[in-house]
Amino acid sequence: MTFDPRTLLDTPLPPGRPVASAQGGEGALWLSDGPAAPGLWARIRAEHARTGLWPLLLDSRDPDDSELRPWASGELSPEDMSSPEAHDPAGLLAQWWQEYTADEEGDEALPAGGRAAVTAPFGQRWPGLARGLPAGADPGKEADEYAEFFGSLRPRLRLGLVPAASGADALAVAGWEGPVNYDNDTAKFSAVLRTWEQRFGARVVAVGFDTLHLSIATPPIREEDALLVAAEHFAFCPDNIWNHGLALYAERLVGSHAWDFWWD
Repeated sequence: MTFDPRTLLDTPLPPGRPVASAQGGEGALWLSDGPAAPGLWARIRAEHARTGLWPLLLDSRDPDDSELRPWASGELSPEDMSSPEAHDPAGLLAQWWQEYTADEEGDEALPAGGRAAVTAPFGQRWPGLARGLPAGADPGKEADEYAEFFGSLRPRLRLGLVPAASGADALAVAGWEGPVNYDNDTAKFSAVLRTWEQRFGARVVAVGFDTLHLSIATPPIREEDALLVAAEHFAFCPDNIWNHGLALYAERLVGSHAWDFWWD
């Protein structure tokens, strides 16, 4: 679906263009030609309820990459994605947990005790979803502040616009393939992100080749809650945790208003 965001937004946009998908079809991503100006993400996010356009700060694996992979190069597959509604997030996380905690011979990089040591105290037992927490900061305001902070660290980020009901859905609509080495249907990850939006005030702010950056309005405060959230993170993106272990990773989640993911 080719669209012109200028016809929908009151916020002036920098020069940019729609990006075609990898299969040569019409894509669902509009990409700025140059870096996103400070404050632009927040202004467009504030119009989302009216325009249906979700803004993304877009990064590439190599900051010197002139093709800004996968965005400007069109390495996107919206045609191959299902719908987040088709998936049960609790079931997905439980399934992924079982797959990633199963011991495999030859895991020399893991500590003594294998994968169960990484996911202690739960081992191979899926502990279930973390409970939703009482509302904390305003999710929109938290996202705006994080976008400004993240953009200040990486001033070469481009602006992406996707016609989507939320940031969670925007990843599948755009056809992003960041977790492809684990699952090639990004809508499954969008389904999980939807429930994080509801339970923790998560908002998708920035996306790279294989990275994802969320703002969090209501992070876990108690260690026992953080452990359950960490378990969800392991099922969602095990590469975050292999080298740390679940307990140490959970400590970093306590009170943190930003969650970052990287898939190998």
